[in-house]
Order: sequence, then C-alpha cells, then structure tokens
Amino acid sequence: MPSARLSDRSTLHVTGEDAQSFLQNLVTADLETLEEGDVRPSALLTPQGKILFDFLASRIEGGLRLDVAAGARGDLAKRLTLYKLRAKVAIVPSDEAVGAAWDEATSPASGLRDRRFPAEVFRVYGAQAEALDDDTTAFEALRFSLGITEAERDFPASDVFPHDVLLDQNGGVSFRKGCYVGQEVVSRMQHRGTARRRIMVLRAEGHLTPGANLKASGKTIGTVLSAAGSLGVGMVRIDKLADALAVGGTLSADGVPLEAEVPEWAAYALPEPAATPAADEA
Repeated sequence: MPSARLSDRSTLHVTGEDAQSFLQNLVTADLETLEEGDVRPSALLTPQGKILFDFLASRIEGGLRLDVAAGARGDLAKRLTLYKLRAKVAIVPSDEAVGAAWDEATSPASGLRDRRFPAEVFRVYGAQAEALDDDTTAFEALRFSLGITEAERDFPASDVFPHDVLLDQNGGVSFRKGCYVGQEVVSRMQHRGTARRRIMVLRAEGHLTPGANLKASGKTIGTVLSAAGSLGVGMVRIDKLADALAVGGTLSADGVPLEAEVPEWAAYALPEPAATPAADEA
C-alpha cells in the first residue's frame, strides 16, 4: 500500500467531558455525527467567516484529535484556549506522528478513513506513521489530482472563505447544526450562492509555478496555489472563467497553456456566462 509520513503535520488532543460540545460550538463541521474510524475536515473561522485554521478531526478516547499544519498547531492551541473559559476540557499538543496510506480497499491497521477523498485514503497516527517514508511526492500528486488543499501548505489562512477551498463540498461545513464562529457569513454565502472563488485542478502543457497568475485571454482570473510538474491546484474566479470559455478564451499561467477542471468529487459547476450585448445590426 503506498504511504507517506507527513512531517509537516501535527496533532492536538482536546479531551474532557465538555470536549465535543466545546468544539461543536466553535468549528465548522458537525462533530456530533463524526463516526469512529473517520477523519473529517473542519475549520475555525474569524467572526467575518474567513479561515483561521483548517484541520482534520477524529475521535480518540475521551475526546477528539485535531490534525493540523505543524506550524499552526501552537496558534490553534492558543486560540482554543481563549474560548475555553469554564469548559471542562484539556487542550494538549501530542507528539504522535502523522501519516497517510492509500490505493487499497482495505484499511491499514488502525487507519482512519480520510473523508476528503472519494477513494480509499487513510490517516495513520503514532508508531504506524513513524515507520513510514518521508517522501510525500506521490501523496501530493494524489491531492492535487483531486483538488484537495490544505492551509499553510497550499493557501494562506485568514485570506479565504470555506467555500473557496471546497469545505462546503466535502463535509467540512455543516449547514444544519447550530451556531459557530463565522457561521452567519458562511450560511449567507451558501443560501445566496455567492461563492465565486473555487479550487480547481490544473493540468498544463508544461511546468506550473506556484504563485503564478492564471490568465484567460490576457486577464487574471486566479492563482496557481501548489503544483508538481504539470499538475497543480489553483484558486479560480469561476464566473470569469465561464465568461472567458464562452467566447473561446484560453487559460494559461506564465504563458503555459493549461486546462482547469472541477474536482471529480465536487458538486459545484461553472456559472452561466454573463450576457454580452448583441452587436448592432448593420
């Protein structure tokens, strides 16, 4: 089974009798429906609805594990502590290793199904992850091919909404549970259908450079977030892309022609192109 240790990830353990209710009232995902054996994407937002931290949540004895970018773990712990007040919870960094395994129908021992992926991809922790190789090349290519992105590695936190990075598509946002930080803004975007920036899979005719502008007919419509060779992920203004494609426009980054695809598992679609004025009759 292909696998990799993810040395850029670390975990927080949130435990205690109030652990689930404490997080349920703060984060975007519905943790009450989180099943044993699964990891589910989620995020902690600003009051304005932008992502402060994204992470994967899973159950552990006495509480929940938050799998987060290693560089953001300390700040996430501090932010959660600010909300703790009298809640009976402990927020403790863990030294367990983090890894991923994929491409088999059978879960590795102690593996947890990563629900961001449409195929069999598992998260592993502790000794099982420590034994894995540090080469993440194949795992990154798998993520990019499916349009699955992560804060810090692919996009800067505090600059995007959950809809931008498809948390509304993969179970990372609940529109049925009660209030959480930033919920009003996220719900308004959902009900009004105003999400216009979206993650798309990029397939180019040459090398893609992270940070390069995506252009359609000379106009910037997005940014390459991360890439491995000719495969990458981008943040794209889908309304502008639809308009460009409607008039036969081509997409490129640094002059390299490419195609942008909606991830195969995502349910969003390009909007109808804007109407153009009819030419005056002669």
